[in-house]
Amino acid sequence: MQVHIGTDHAGFELKNRLVEALKAKGHEVTDHGAHTYDALDDYPPFCTAVGEAVVAAPGSFGIVIGGSGNGEQIAANKVKGVRAALVWNEDTAKLARQHNDANVISVGARQHTEDELEHLIDLFLAEPFSGDERHVRRIEKIATFETTGAY
Repeated sequence: MQVHIGTDHAGFELKNRLVEALKAKGHEVTDHGAHTYDALDDYPPFCTAVGEAVVAAPGSFGIVIGGSGNGEQIAANKVKGVRAALVWNEDTAKLARQHNDANVISVGARQHTEDELEHLIDLFLAEPFSGDERHVRRIEKIATFETTGAY
């Protein structure tokens, strides 16, 4: 599976660990930064780079990491075609995929242990979209609004 990952300083060490863990599990990982630790860097460029890469490679997934994951989710969702979900427990990881066909997961490095976050990411990546008509319909409405500003 192709996975794109990005973070600012808040998730820098976690990202580096996750890149290696994901590769060890057989995923093809592209690291969109940060590539050096900078306590003053800003997360939006890293998150939008992940989103753009995911949209450019249908079927791939993205991981954006911050202190809380909130701003990172917002930034990633500014990229047309991204459905980024803030995940904080097993249910939100699974439902993001089952119901929303999310293609980007956002997590907070300061909210969980590294092992917990790795587990949530694994759940997200493994969970299929249900394909239920009601969920397809809702996703299509979001995409229409994203493109036209109307339903």
